[in-house]
Amino acid sequence: MNPDDNHHGWANRSGDFSPAYYAEIGPNEVSETLVTVFEHFAPDDPSVLEIGCSSGRHLAHLLDHGYEDLTGIDLNDESFEVMAEYHPQLAETGTFLAGAIEDLLPEFPDDKFDVVYSVETLQHVHPDDEWVFEEVARVSSDIVITAENEGNSPRRGRDGAEVSYVNDDFPLFHRNWKDVFSDIGLAQLLCEPGKRDTVRVFRGL
Repeated sequence: MNPDDNHHGWANRSGDFSPAYYAEIGPNEVSETLVTVFEHFAPDDPSVLEIGCSSGRHLAHLLDHGYEDLTGIDLNDESFEVMAEYHPQLAETGTFLAGAIEDLLPEFPDDKFDVVYSVETLQHVHPDDEWVFEEVARVSSDIVITAENEGNSPRRGRDGAEVSYVNDDFPLFHRNWKDVFSDIGLAQLLCEPGKRDTVRVFRGL
């Protein structure tokens, strides 16, 4: 699958892993972990960017805990219609942009956000687009958080495979995010492996 096909698949996704799918599930343990991480590592009243926010379940959970300067970007523009239905307060409070992160992140100035995070989104970035990880670091003035699958799950990343396919449908690229962000100048503050994802917290040196 090339980068354009990868983008098209997510921009038009319905059913499993679509904006409506995540809206119906709602906040989960990763949402709770994000709040805990924010309480320990983020500055007061942080400006926040979620990369791949979908219909906003994690941002809605942050809003419920008093965080209000929230921005989200997602490839699927249906995300924000679903958000308005399931999380209307978030839709009214936050700033949301539809498009590929490879197109949107370069438009932000350096250090635009105090906290930049991603939940199961960077793992789908095609190897040809790995330059975008430097953009993730560039737009954060303080903290970067990744909650991505690194081969944790028994059904994913077996035998050291660099890529697996979810439901034989779309690719999941397994990366060690400590290596990725350390190589571009961030220091890892926390690593918390879970059954599905590994949560890592980074700060610029």
